[in-house]
Parts: sequence; structure tokens; C-alpha cells
Amino acid sequence: MATASAFIDIPASADQVWQLIGGFNSLPDWLPFVVKSEPGEGGRLRTLRTEDGTVIVERLEKFDNASKTYSYSITKAPFPVTDYLATLRVEAHGDASRVTWSGRFTPLSVSDEEAQELFAGIYQGGLMALRANYAG
Repeated sequence: MATASAFIDIPASADQVWQLIGGFNSLPDWLPFVVKSEPGEGGRLRTLRTEDGTVIVERLEKFDNASKTYSYSITKAPFPVTDYLATLRVEAHGDASRVTWSGRFTPLSVSDEEAQELFAGIYQGGLMALRANYAG
């Protein structure tokens, strides 16, 4: 099993950040390359469409509003991995907040390093886009 993670500090309270990203169906609100998110199964499933038309289906596995965290798995995606489970977490960090996005997965037909690099890039790029919502 391989892992990847990224974190970023954001100049806003954890409550403010969680209000933007805490909804399982809220990715299009802060992640520019996800243009549409359609809920399914009472909100436990989301079907994402990216800018280039790629479809990704993810299942909510765990949600804790009080702790400002949720975990999800991928049920359909073009990524070269299986057994994917990721967690998005927001924590108070002084006068700001720290957002951590991490995942574990089993690479298929690519090395651990290639899969880790892929997801570390997705997580870091997504978190940088999130922080841009709080610039200035």
C-alpha cells in the first residue's frame, strides 16, 4: 500500500474553511478542475466531472462534522490505483487553519513512487486552489 499527503495553512478560521469544503458535494466550489458534482445515494456518492470531461465516482466512507474531517473511496476513475481511501481534514492552527489531504492506495501497473507523485500533485494543487479563495 502506498500513501501520499499534502497540507496547507490558510489565513481563515477552521470553521470558515470547513464551511466551504466540508460538504461532500462541494468540490466545484473550491477545486477548479472539478466543474460538476452530482450527488447520489442520499449524498453518500458523488459523480465528478473534470474540465476535460473525465468522470470520477467517489463514495463517502466516514464523515465527522465536529472534527471537520471526512474520508472517501474511489469507485470509478482513470487512476492507476485500487483500494483508494483519502481523508480531508481541517484543523485550527493558531489564528489560521491547516488543511490536510491524504490518501492510501495500491498502485496498478505503475510504481509506488509514480502513484504517490500523482496523488501528491493532485492534493497539493487542490490545496493551493483552496487557499486562493482566502487571498487578500
